[in-house]
Amino acid sequence: MNALDFETTAAFDVDAQYSFTEECPNELPVKEGTQIVDGLNKNARIAKYRVGSKDAHSPKAIWIADDKKPMLTPINGENVDVTWNQHAVPGTPGFELIEGLPEPKAYDFFVWKGVELDMHPYGACYHDLSEKLSTGVIEFLKCQKVTSVIIGGLATDYCVKTTALQLAKADFNVIVNLEACRGIAEETVSQAIIEMKDAGIRIINTIDEL
Repeated sequence: MNALDFETTAAFDVDAQYSFTEECPNELPVKEGTQIVDGLNKNARIAKYRVGSKDAHSPKAIWIADDKKPMLTPINGENVDVTWNQHAVPGTPGFELIEGLPEPKAYDFFVWKGVELDMHPYGACYHDLSEKLSTGVIEFLKCQKVTSVIIGGLATDYCVKTTALQLAKADFNVIVNLEACRGIAEETVSQAIIEMKDAGIRIINTIDEL
């Protein structure tokens, strides 16, 4: 039996874009990234609200890696930390949600993040790394009297983790469904799971564990 109250539960699809799949090998491909769709749709079926997010980055962003600054090179900036391969540029295939998910307009609330050239947030709840400039999703969920959020998306060890932690700090009951996620590396996924558990976030392997 599902322990969650449908009326007060939201499902959050975090950055479920082709940019983070093997369909876009020159961006930030995550192994089996396209296989999260069924898990995300299962999450949505037990929730009254479905919210989502996308990275939406300019090809002129200051954090884009190049020959002089390869990926993960530390960089200075108030809202950037390291360089990344160019990814999730609006108008490119990598920007699009994975087939089988709703279009953004079909969600109850949707976030586009990382639009500014000098900002590269990971979590979907704030535009800035210091978590002061809200994207509005927390406020939307609270206005709808949501108390529980079940999360999936890409990647487990970065944007999913950070979004989950942000929601936990905002006093939501947060559940991360691993069948609806994929991560970049086993080591960082394991560390992310520990960090999320330490923050009171429930980790499940499949929706059947609820």
